[in-house]
Amino acid sequence: MHEQKMQVLQGTVSKLLRRGATNNLKKALGKIHPADIAHLFRYFDLKDQKKLLVLVPDMEQAADVFSELESDSQAKLAEQLEKDFLISLVEMMADDDSAELIRSLPEELAEDILAAIHDDHSDDVEQLLGYDEDTAGGIMSTDVFALGQDLTVKQAIEALQDSEDYEMVFYVYVVDEHNHLVGVLSLRQLLTVPPATSLADVMTSDVLRVRTDMDQEEVAELVAKYNILAIPVVDEHGKLMGLITVDDVIDVMRDEATEDILRMAGTSEEELLYGYKSFHVARLRLPWLLTTLVGGVVTGTLMWYFKATLEQVIMLISFIPVITGMGGNVGGQTSTIIVRGFATGRIDFSMIRQVFFKELRVGLIMGTTCGLVIAAVAMIWHQNIYLGLVVGLAMVMAISVAACMGVLVTAFFKKVGIDPAIASSPFVQTVNDITGILIYFSTATLFLHHLI
Repeated sequence: MHEQKMQVLQGTVSKLLRRGATNNLKKALGKIHPADIAHLFRYFDLKDQKKLLVLVPDMEQAADVFSELESDSQAKLAEQLEKDFLISLVEMMADDDSAELIRSLPEELAEDILAAIHDDHSDDVEQLLGYDEDTAGGIMSTDVFALGQDLTVKQAIEALQDSEDYEMVFYVYVVDEHNHLVGVLSLRQLLTVPPATSLADVMTSDVLRVRTDMDQEEVAELVAKYNILAIPVVDEHGKLMGLITVDDVIDVMRDEATEDILRMAGTSEEELLYGYKSFHVARLRLPWLLTTLVGGVVTGTLMWYFKATLEQVIMLISFIPVITGMGGNVGGQTSTIIVRGFATGRIDFSMIRQVFFKELRVGLIMGTTCGLVIAAVAMIWHQNIYLGLVVGLAMVMAISVAACMGVLVTAFFKKVGIDPAIASSPFVQTVNDITGILIYFSTATLFLHHLI
């Protein structure tokens, strides 16, 4: 239904653009949600995107549209806009969105914008730019609603009613005279206690918080784990610096998931930015392909090492693709599950031993099932019971080892500080090809005198 709605909107906007119906476009855009307008932009080139953004009737709505764009699209469009219009947009945007945009702009343009925007907003943006973009400090908003612990509930409610400058107020954070975070109140708590009560008497002092230098992925895991709508950010001294809301966390989760999927495919998000620049795209993919190439050479070397076995029992060649393919598939499945577990916090290093033995048991069950099937195929096809035994045993061992390698390789990358998603595609596949060939030909060599 939503997709049909977007197709209708796209058709309507395209028709109005072609006709140059400026007034009608303004009226239409004024009635469309900013997120839907941002979605429409992907169907238009930069020239038309610029026209549409300028025609959005309200500057605050235009800033919301601009904030909803993907960071790469946002940066490209920003360079096409008139500088004064861009400055007006940035001034209307939330400080964290402004900081994200300025990070992506050319240095000269970024400096011009920082110099031109309102002093207070500029100070907040510069503060955010001082943090690494992948940390809590880099994604937080400095517009956080906080009250002194000596205020009464009545005073707090009055302050809350005047808090229209704040983007979202999910919780009331309580600070001391030095701005240290000392407590938190839900809006429900605030409305259900006597008005004369001090905030210090009703607040919860055990506040879930993150430090400005915490990785954004860890922040997202905490918010997801405790099902909260926002989380406060403090510095190393416990001073309240900002707030991360659930909409920012959703963006982080989406970005991290995209990054993991792309890495599992042996590529990078940068590839999307290069469009049709073939040499750039090839340069990003080549390292992972070369890893697979090296693995293929090692696999070929092993086959050459066992050439005597292969020459004497040529029918062994029939099952090489089956052994390596099944091992690779199982290893990839296991690795994907472990990557997912690490990403969602459901798996940590204290559980690796338990996970390893669980995957080993799963591998043995799947290996035994597939081994019996392929053993029967081998015996019927080549009329040799020992060939069936060799292929079946090799399948059981190859799948079991592949399941274990999916756990071990992924955990190793996580331990040494490399994103474990990178292990899923080229490394696990390559390792399992090598171990599968080694297991298969070693087993065949042991039974060689029965196979001849």
